[in-house]
Amino acid sequence: MADHPLHVTDADFDKTVKENSYVVVDFWAEWCAPCRAIAPTIEELSKKYAGKVTFAKINSDENPRKVQEFMVMGIPTILFFKGGKLVDQVVGAMPRNAFEERVKRHLA
Repeated sequence: MADHPLHVTDADFDKTVKENSYVVVDFWAEWCAPCRAIAPTIEELSKKYAGKVTFAKINSDENPRKVQEFMVMGIPTILFFKGGKLVDQVVGAMPRNAFEERVKRHLA
């Protein structure tokens, strides 16, 4: 597991989710201000939880297949995968503490 967010695409998304026990995926876009606002939190948490949680980012403008598959209607959308299965989802930016609590909830 990396200590920084992985950048994934439609092509390697499934592999990333299957090969890591716990993955938090951020659907984002360059033009999205809330996406830019939570980016530092995702960076920090990827360092703090290195070895426990894999954080990934997927550009929603460049990867329409996964956007459609997971019915992402607004960004940022954060998907939580445990054991390859979707276990949680958050739409919109959230404060760092609330985001970290959501991450910790699925660690057990």
